This record gives sequence, C-alpha cells and structure tokens, in this order.
Amino acid sequence: MKNFKKILLTACSVLSILFVVSCSKKDDRTLYLYNWTYYTPDSLLKKFEQQFNCKVKLDSYSTCDEMYAKIKAGAKGYDVVVPSNDFVSIMMKQGMLREIDQSKFTNRKRINPVIIEKMDYDPQMKYSVPYAFSATGIIVNKTKVTNSNYSRHYDIFSDPQFKGHATMMDEMREVLGCSLVFNGFDLNSVNDSELEKACNTVINDWKPNLSKFDAEGFGKSFSSGDFWLCQGYPEIVFGEVDESRWDETIDFFIPEEGGPATLDSMVILKDAPHYDLACEFINFIHEPENYAVFIDEFRYPCIVNLDALPYVTRKPMYEPEKANNCTLKQDLGENLDKYTEAWQKIRFSE
Repeated sequence: MKNFKKILLTACSVLSILFVVSCSKKDDRTLYLYNWTYYTPDSLLKKFEQQFNCKVKLDSYSTCDEMYAKIKAGAKGYDVVVPSNDFVSIMMKQGMLREIDQSKFTNRKRINPVIIEKMDYDPQMKYSVPYAFSATGIIVNKTKVTNSNYSRHYDIFSDPQFKGHATMMDEMREVLGCSLVFNGFDLNSVNDSELEKACNTVINDWKPNLSKFDAEGFGKSFSSGDFWLCQGYPEIVFGEVDESRWDETIDFFIPEEGGPATLDSMVILKDAPHYDLACEFINFIHEPENYAVFIDEFRYPCIVNLDALPYVTRKPMYEPEKANNCTLKQDLGENLDKYTEAWQKIRFSE
C-alpha cells in the first residue's frame, strides 16, 4: 500500500509539472490586456489572436484610480494598460512603464500630429501610444426645453428652465475645469484666487439648478426624460438614446471657451511578461482597417488615426472639429490637493 501511495504521489507530481509546463507554454502566447469597461471590440481581439497565434485575456476597470490602485497594490501579469493622459504622466514618473519598441511600431506615422502636439508629457511616444481622444461637453434634451434660445456656454447651468433637471459630472477636474475656462482661466490652473472664483461660480450659480452630480447614470436619466441638461461624455448619452432619435432629441455642443479633454493611451507595464506581443498589439490597433473597427463600434470621432477615415462606415456621435478647443487635464502633482479642497466645498455646501 505504501509503495502504491508513493507511485500515486509521484504520478500526481509528474502530472502537476506537466500541467504547469503546459500552462506556461500557453501563457507565452497570451496577452494580458487591462482596459476600460466596454472599450475593446471583441472582433479586434479575435483578429489579433488569429493573426499572431495567441490568446488575449481581458480584464477591465471603470476608473483610472481603480486601475492605478490595483497595480500599485502589487497586481502582476498585465501587459498592456490604457490609462488617461494624466495617469500616463504619473506612471512614467514613477517608473511603472517600459519603453515601446519603436522598430515594431511601424504605424507610428498614422498618429495625428495634432494629437502628438498635445502629448507634452511624452512627445516622442516612447512610453505611450494614443488610443482615443475624448472630450466632455454639454448635452441638452431638445424635446424638454421651453425656450430653445438657451446659452451655449457653461452659464446654461444657471438657466432656471433646467432647474431640478440638470446634472454635472461627479468629478472635480471636470466641473472645476469647466468653471475655470468659463471664467477665462486655464483649465489646469493652480492659482488660488482663480480656483476660488471657479469654486464660487459652481456653488452660487450652477449648483442651485443641479439635481445632483452624476458621473455614470446621467445617460439613462437623460434617455428617460428626467435630465434635460447634462455635462459629461457624449457617448454616455448617445449610447442610451435610440439612434433614430438622436437628431430630434440630442443637442451636444462644446462651448467656444473650451472644456476638459482626455487622451487614453496604450502603455506597457514595466514587468510585462509578454513584451513583444504587447508591442505587436499596440501596432496592430493602429492598422487603419483595425482602428476603423474601434471607431465604428463606439461611434467616436476619428481624431487619433486619420488614415482610418476611409474605412469608417458609421456616423460619429459628433464631428471632431467640436473638440478642437478642448484641453487635456494634466497631472497636477501636489497641487491636486487644492482641487480636492475646492471640491469638498462644492459637494458639501448647502
């Protein structure tokens, strides 16, 4: 019996070793992608798997804070992550990223020079390659307004016809950024007096009209008719309204003074276990036919990769020209505390 147990244990050990070796071989051709929720077309992942004889494992997050905290806490195994520009800057400074092999990035020429100019944190694209440029703006439900001659600036949030049916994002950089540019200041200002004025504008002029601050659910509330005026990402509203009703229902605009914008980019983590495959994936996304699939599925304006335009088949949610005057939210470093303090006043003021 003892000999039988020894034989059995040995057999199990061998099987375990074979299992580990087998998994290791599979992992060598597995790309681990960590991206925003609903931000990666399944068809592109399948195409990449077929083209490069590999597997793609996708994990998702809803905010950059969530992604950053998980990686800083020690999460291992991810290859490609898609943070927003301010987090790209932070992760670069903290040595969390690995340089991209430029010899594999043959689609570098596809990236819109206008977008590269905005990348002052990584102008050579050593650590990050743009994925999507998005801007927040103002969305009005045209079926609900009584006076269609409303302001097309941020002071629309003080218009009494929207009282109780208006919302702004539950995100301090977004709301304070809108108020800063409305008051004639830089969207990334850390000047104390400018921040104070921006804060007071929100508290005294805009907040009395707001139903609440809402970062995620305002699309559904807009579609149901509860919200008539929203500040936020247009895709959250367009995605909830049937396309046949877009023209009659939605008026999306970005005030001429500008507003907040975000540039999500693909980066490779410092300890990425599948570096070569990660470089191939980044380049793959920017094949014009592939990037057009991304644009078509999510209805973004084609701003990052202009060579994809001939392959785009669906009308975007808004024309790219509307975002020309928007400004990227920058990493504020220690000055972020100033925004946190101002946001606490806004959120907890009566």
